[in-house]
Amino acid sequence: MNPTFMTLLGQMISFAILIWFTVKFIWPPLMRAIEDRQQKIAEGLAAADNAQKSLAQADAKVAEELKAARARANEIIEQAHQRANQLIDAAKSEAIAEAARQKALAEAEIEAAANRAKEDLRKQVAALAVSGAERLLQREVNANDQKALIDELAAQL
Repeated sequence: MNPTFMTLLGQMISFAILIWFTVKFIWPPLMRAIEDRQQKIAEGLAAADNAQKSLAQADAKVAEELKAARARANEIIEQAHQRANQLIDAAKSEAIAEAARQKALAEAEIEAAANRAKEDLRKQVAALAVSGAERLLQREVNANDQKALIDELAAQL
């Protein structure tokens, strides 16, 4: 046999042993590692899909909650406006009632002051009348003196 043939035969046998060894001992752990990696990638993709679905659901729920919160806020604002209007109306009616009460008090005071002034005026007129009558009685009155006395009393009033 030819040495090249023997070399070739040895190389073939070595290569076959290498292939057998690789298939028996190296290939299975390598395939398990690849399959594990593929499984992890598939799980990661499934988790990402689930996370995206959860995110979409959460976004929808957040939008719904925001809508409800805005509606509630608008309702609260409307109630606040109504309460403010009620307070303003109550304050207006209270102010009107207070103004009417103060006006009535002022009118009563004015009336009382006018009555006092009238009474004082009556007293003064009575005093002047008595004084005038006293003067008339002290002297004998003729028409000219009477006219002068009446003019004097009119000037004093």
